[in-house]
Amino acid sequence: MGGVAAGLLKAARERAAVSGRRVIAELEEVMGHEPASFLRAVATTLHYPYLPSDALFATTPDFGVIPLAKALQRECAVVRLATGQKVGVIADPFDSALVAWLDARLDGAPLYLAHPADLTALLARHEEDFRAVDNVTAGNEEHDASSNESIENLSLVRINEDSSVVVKLVNSTLYDALKAHASDIHLETTDTGLVIKYRVDGVLNNVSRIPGAETAEQVISRIKVMAELDIAERRVPQDGRFKVAIKGRQIDFRVSIMPSIFGEDAVLRILDKQDLASGGQGVRLVSLGFEEDAIKTMRRLAREPYGMVLVTGPTGSGKTTTLYAMICEINNGQDKIVTIEDPVEYQLPGVLQIPVNEKKGLTFARGLRSILRHDPDKIMVGEIRDPETAQIAIQSALTGHLVFTTIHANNVFDVISRFTQMNVDAYSFVSALNGILAQRLLRQVCPTCAEPVQPSDAELADAGLTREGTSGFKFLHGKGCGRCRGTGYRGRTAIAEILLLDDELRQLIIDREPIARVKEAARKRGLRFLRESAVSQVAAGLTTLQEINRVTFVA
Repeated sequence: MGGVAAGLLKAARERAAVSGRRVIAELEEVMGHEPASFLRAVATTLHYPYLPSDALFATTPDFGVIPLAKALQRECAVVRLATGQKVGVIADPFDSALVAWLDARLDGAPLYLAHPADLTALLARHEEDFRAVDNVTAGNEEHDASSNESIENLSLVRINEDSSVVVKLVNSTLYDALKAHASDIHLETTDTGLVIKYRVDGVLNNVSRIPGAETAEQVISRIKVMAELDIAERRVPQDGRFKVAIKGRQIDFRVSIMPSIFGEDAVLRILDKQDLASGGQGVRLVSLGFEEDAIKTMRRLAREPYGMVLVTGPTGSGKTTTLYAMICEINNGQDKIVTIEDPVEYQLPGVLQIPVNEKKGLTFARGLRSILRHDPDKIMVGEIRDPETAQIAIQSALTGHLVFTTIHANNVFDVISRFTQMNVDAYSFVSALNGILAQRLLRQVCPTCAEPVQPSDAELADAGLTREGTSGFKFLHGKGCGRCRGTGYRGRTAIAEILLLDDELRQLIIDREPIARVKEAARKRGLRFLRESAVSQVAAGLTTLQEINRVTFVA
């Protein structure tokens, strides 16, 4: 190896030792080459056969030789080529210990080199068959120094050491879900066993099927024990929560148990309280992906001296996160800010946050009454669910407080109908209301594997668009890579429609004018509908037609 190359390798090894990264990753960063050509050159120099992404994705992993947990931990795999030949695949040829470890399991089979992102994508594409079950049986060497006797401590070594198969299965499922950045875990009992699903970026993904009705029953019972629920009660729904610790961080799980025809199902909502407000700075509106005009309008609403700001949308559309962002931007220490939530999803520094406790009689309505005696300036009500809470929130807004709250509705105009159904006085409601924000979350095309695509006329028609009307659009889609776990999407962005109330709109609502007329008046005042915001995301190449059709109605 030449002097320059040897120097680069030495520098990369030193940086990798400090950062904990692989040498190949440090070398790629130091040299600054395009990933595919760089790996091909490394493979040629070190006399390794190279597997480009297309060839790698055409192989089939053999998890009987190396289970998933070890494959992910060591960044390697054993695969079978289209010819049936068994070969090993590594991402870092400079890791001599890894090469020796894999050679010992290959029985003389050749060793290939692939890019780390491609190898991760290959494993992600086969997750459905093995994720949760594999961690039950795989041996792992990872250690976790954090411990808490009152909280379940998740680490691969702890999972492997559990003597109970059911405990291993539950803990490995939780661990896998956290690694996949899932928002929810669905455990569905069937006539033959248990189906495990994760919701990632708002979409459910099948993870595994666990055979055996008895195993399914035991898994649900284990979840009940962790959430301190009644394991003998199987006829009515139950709600609870528990905490786990992973790498020194506490994660909350909110549990819902529901009886079904085959037993019971469980849904676990994952709440990482430290994720949003990392570093004590909280989240900002600009980080949520809203368009610039929407951010300006939302900041204006957040800085009003009093009144009500309503955020609406379906479950999982980011309503609470948006309210947190608005509160973080006005939290300057000069105002008393109090929230009542069910549950407190993220911790906001300098804000008094009160969790609802239905069992002890602390409802939204009762808590809101108490908050008003606590001399607040700004109030956040997690959700308006009933007429009593709605009435108190409106009175709070009318008496000099700025009230942030959410309600479930499909768009800004459906909110008006919801309050009407609650028998809320229309005059009081519109007098208190400053504005309504309806929002959705769209998955974004993965920037790492994005490539141009030309939709067919049928696809355009399904989206309510025409070829002529989309002449300037930048259509992209993701082909799948390690960064996006093979899905073609990575991360989500928010879109919004915002209705600002003025005297004319208030009078139309008080007079109970048809919604069509209210929409027309709002349109004249610059209201931009959700679908229009979604289409603009497609035009900019940030998402796909399929995604906006999944999330919004075709106009």
